[in-house]
Amino acid sequence: MAGAKRRKQKRVTAVVRLSDVAEQAGCSTATVSRVLNRPDGVNRELRLRVDAAVRELGYLRNSAARALRSRRTRTIGAVVPTLDHAIYARLLAALQGFTSEHGYSLLVTTSGFQVDQELRQARLLVERGAEGLVLVGHSHSPDLYAALERHGIPSVNTYSYLPDSRHASIGFDNRAASRQMTEYLLDLGHREFALIVGYRKDNDRVKDRVDGALEAIAGRGISTAHTLIVEEPYSIEGGREGLRRVVAGRRPTALICGSDVLAFGAIIECDSKGIAVPRDLSVAGFDDLEFAAHLRPPLTTIRVPATEMGRRAGEFLLAKIAGQPHAPHYPLETSLILRQSTAPPPRGR
Repeated sequence: MAGAKRRKQKRVTAVVRLSDVAEQAGCSTATVSRVLNRPDGVNRELRLRVDAAVRELGYLRNSAARALRSRRTRTIGAVVPTLDHAIYARLLAALQGFTSEHGYSLLVTTSGFQVDQELRQARLLVERGAEGLVLVGHSHSPDLYAALERHGIPSVNTYSYLPDSRHASIGFDNRAASRQMTEYLLDLGHREFALIVGYRKDNDRVKDRVDGALEAIAGRGISTAHTLIVEEPYSIEGGREGLRRVVAGRRPTALICGSDVLAFGAIIECDSKGIAVPRDLSVAGFDDLEFAAHLRPPLTTIRVPATEMGRRAGEFLLAKIAGQPHAPHYPLETSLILRQSTAPPPRGR
């Protein structure tokens, strides 16, 4: 009991050493070093024990710990789901531009839309001296928040505005934006809908966009029981496969896609199947990527303020690092962009 109390005091008052991790995990310091540097060469049981000890003790490698104590790295980290889509590149470009103007560098990693991978990448950024982190959405591992709080690293969630959260957010209301798009389609006369979205698991943005669409439909007294919701990877092929699944049954008159990339794939598949957009099927996207205006037909979508979001995220983190006051939440507005991929439903539908 006394030993546990001393270990707890050590975690609070002193830098955690490699030997502390080894003692906690019940192995040698050499084994801990192998797990940290060459995890594939260590058996799974040992790796799990060491990983658990690292998390519990809040261990950081010595060089990073020294940098964090001095606060001289002048580095910001960002973990985004992917670099495959321009919507995240816009945020990162604005973030890098702002931080660079103030003498900071930006380190970027990706999570692949996986919370466990996000946790690993965030820890690597902190180990490399990141003084603040930009994250996407609000669905994160509790261990991530605990690690950041333990080391006094400020973070901000983007692409989602959640003013009641104790975690800072700079973004927009995904539910309201999706509801606005759906209400526009309802006003055109559509009553039969389908949705192609990313995976809802561990993704609050996707959940909110689905909920917003369903709320709008139900709000007009229309049952959502037959509104098909198809989950696919965020890719052009995901959109094509999603469209194939949608039209395998009773074809809707309106298709709402959770991203422009999915909408792009859906429109390509419509063309291959002889489905005229928007005469036979209205298609809407989300993000307003550059190609959206150049599709045939041009895509109706939701414009996301990614550039402003990146700059505002940089402002927040640099203020927190400098110990200056800054509002923890900042709402941004989306815009409904009307183009030729949507129209009233076919007669009789």
